[in-house]
Amino acid sequence: MSSSLGKMFVLTTWGESHGPSIGCVVDGCPSGLALAEADIQRELDRRRPGTSEVVSPRKEGDKVEILSGVFQGRTVGSPIAMLVWNVDADSSKYEAIQDLARPGHADYTYAVKYGHRDWRGGGRQSARETVGRVAGGAVARKLLRLFGVEIVAYTVKIGRVKLPEGPGATAKTLPGLRKRVDSSPVRCPDPGVSKRMEAEILAAKEDGDSVGGVIEAVALGVPPGLGEPVFDKLGADLGKALLSLPTVKGVEFGEGFAITDLRGSKANDIFEKRGGKIVTRTNRMGGLLGGISSGMPIVMRAAFKPASSIRKEQETVEMKTGRKRKIAVEGRHDPCVVPRAVPIVEAMVGLVLADHGIRSGMIPRKLA
Repeated sequence: MSSSLGKMFVLTTWGESHGPSIGCVVDGCPSGLALAEADIQRELDRRRPGTSEVVSPRKEGDKVEILSGVFQGRTVGSPIAMLVWNVDADSSKYEAIQDLARPGHADYTYAVKYGHRDWRGGGRQSARETVGRVAGGAVARKLLRLFGVEIVAYTVKIGRVKLPEGPGATAKTLPGLRKRVDSSPVRCPDPGVSKRMEAEILAAKEDGDSVGGVIEAVALGVPPGLGEPVFDKLGADLGKALLSLPTVKGVEFGEGFAITDLRGSKANDIFEKRGGKIVTRTNRMGGLLGGISSGMPIVMRAAFKPASSIRKEQETVEMKTGRKRKIAVEGRHDPCVVPRAVPIVEAMVGLVLADHGIRSGMIPRKLA
């Protein structure tokens, strides 16, 4: 089972939704990075459940413990192991449906591939696995900040409610943008649209159903030259990282699929020299050319399907016999995964950029 991401900056996650604990190991972080549990906790708090009506009511403090790789407040170059205890798991709702294939879930495909599986809360398939991704991503993002790279993500679509256009993140507007995003229960920077998105989620929740949405992420300060031109394209690795997230069904960069509406003369980003640097007049390519960063902001979007665990009754079958059954998934679930996925998307982008930063030589193996 592949549980690792990266080549030089490697994240490995471990644990199950209803197991005793969950966590990760980060290998390849340069020595000398100032790192404390508070740096990790800040991001885990943005991801944890039980914070509003639009997310799962499961009560998890998600208190992180750094077990290795840090001494006297700085990384020492060895693997950084981090652990979070599960304190509010309730497996009782899953006992009656353990032999049923939950629609939209990986129960059937997991059973076919591995046979024996942990059915409590989805086990390893559960989105709770992303605790380790956010913890590792917090390390990556703190490392990237030393080299002027900042990452911000926000919700641009929930169900049928859409933000008219992205906020156009820049280094100057970043602090205010982050404040608006984190003050919104749905992580949308526009207060008016945020209220409509919240209503969309609550309406689905009231009906025992769920909704999906889209998250946009922007990486600022990424220098030109990161990524490889063939199989390790920066965009390909970012796409893999985002597509590895639970419920993500599509990823696009820059103008994405909409660029197919344009002719080449309109789609191309024109080069010019500005402030002593070569830049492009527009950024329809989303900061990537030939699989390599161009120095422009990297803009990407991930589409999340509606959450699969819903109270609305659906048809299914028993996995062992194929006998028809009805199923309604009870328990504590997100009516929309998007609000809590925003810090997860930021983490995944950070992990890939940190890995490519080390591979390219932008980030040294030890810090002064």
